[in-house]
This record gives sequence, structure tokens and C-alpha cells, in this order.
Amino acid sequence: MDIQVVSVGHSYGSTEVLRNISIEIPTGRIVCLVGPSGCGKSTLLRLIGGLERPSGGEILQLGAPPEGSLNPLTYVFQDFALLPWRTVHGNISLVLEDHGIRGAEADGIIGDVLARTRLSDFANALPKQLSGGMKQRVAIARALAVKPAVMLMDEPLSALDAQTRELLMDDLVRLWSRQPFTAVYVTHNLAEAVRLGHKVVVLSRRPGQIRESVEIDTALAERKAGDAELESVQSKLWGLIRDEARAADEELVNV
Repeated sequence: MDIQVVSVGHSYGSTEVLRNISIEIPTGRIVCLVGPSGCGKSTLLRLIGGLERPSGGEILQLGAPPEGSLNPLTYVFQDFALLPWRTVHGNISLVLEDHGIRGAEADGIIGDVLARTRLSDFANALPKQLSGGMKQRVAIARALAVKPAVMLMDEPLSALDAQTRELLMDDLVRLWSRQPFTAVYVTHNLAEAVRLGHKVVVLSRRPGQIRESVEIDTALAERKAGDAELESVQSKLWGLIRDEARAADEELVNV
């Protein structure tokens, strides 16, 4: 299922947040959204996910979701959103219970996503027993369990330390390489964007407008830290947002 964002604008009262946003999100591709603080990245993600309706323009879902998809659009949040009293297995089973899937059928789905996220040995662990990286892998496994057409990822690695973030990026690349998924990925981290994005969309300060869309042709599995081409793309992205990021930071400080 493709997503098309067509001339979308959005305002909260008299505050214009987004202006004339048009993006194509093809099936099986990861599109990253970057830009200065307050530029409307998370707002755009909510609009794509249907949590809010845009003030102008439209968001189209083209084609059918994957066979057996329970939630065509599924979120992965930065704070994991796990229930502390449920085990890893129980946290994943919750999204299946909402669709009446229990017993052996649920166990089969959960076993598959636990294996894909390398969590099979931790099915009976509680969230308090897991590291931050493992908690986020549980959140990703839970999202995969409903066979989404598009994963909406709102800064999913921002709460993690640098080493764990690198490991999770490796995990996401491995998951995508095994079975390509579609994602819209919001991040402040340009290294994440060039590591994971097939396309990086740069938004301006509020009202957020598209300054540039940068395609990255290098295969995900071939991208490594220190790669000269990726560092060049990252430098280009920083050049696009540096001055506006500084201005946005000063604006936030002075509020």
C-alpha cells in the first residue's frame, strides 16, 4: 500500500504548522522526516496515521494492505509504550486480542515476530527486566505482529544511548532486508536518517515546508558508519537545516 501526501497544510487555531506538503511513500521503502525542532514532523506523522485531519490537502492510501493486515497503519513510539505487568509475550498478544486472535494462532504469530526480532528467549520476561534496546525491540515486534502496511515511527531510538541506537539500527536493517516493510520515520538524528532512509525529506522551520527530498541509492545492508558517501549526504542535510535549527533552538529558549 502506497501513501501519498498531497498539498497538505495544517493549523492549530491561528498557528500554521505545515504548509503545502506533498510526499510519496512507496511500498517497501523507508522515508525519513528531518528538520528543526517544532517544524511539524510529528504532526505530519499524526496526519498520515489518521489521528488528526489536515486543515487542507489530502492523504491517500493507494492499493491494498498486506494480506492478513490487522492494522494497516501502526505506530512505534520513542517511549516503548509497554504494559509493565505483562510479559514480552503478553505485550505482543495484546494487539492480537483486540482482533479476537488468541491461543495457538496468537502463539504462532508471536513466536514468528519474536524470532525475527531475536527475542525468543525473553518471551516470559517483564519489561522491568529488559534494557532500553530490548524494550524497543518488543515494541517493534508488537508492531510487526499486526502485519502493518506502513509503520509510523516517531523518534523510536531517541531515548537510547549511542551504542544501543547503533545496534537497533542494525536490527532494523536486518528486519527490512529479510522482509521489506514500509515506514515513515521521524528523527532529529541525521546519522539515523542516512543509515535507514531510502528518502530523507527535509522540513523548514514552522510552518513546515519541504526544503528538499534527498534520495539515497545505496542498499541499506551496504551502509556502514564512516562511509564517505553517507557522510556527504549527512553533511548536505545538516547544511540545509543548520541555521534554522539554531534559530528554532533560540526561539524555544526565549519562550
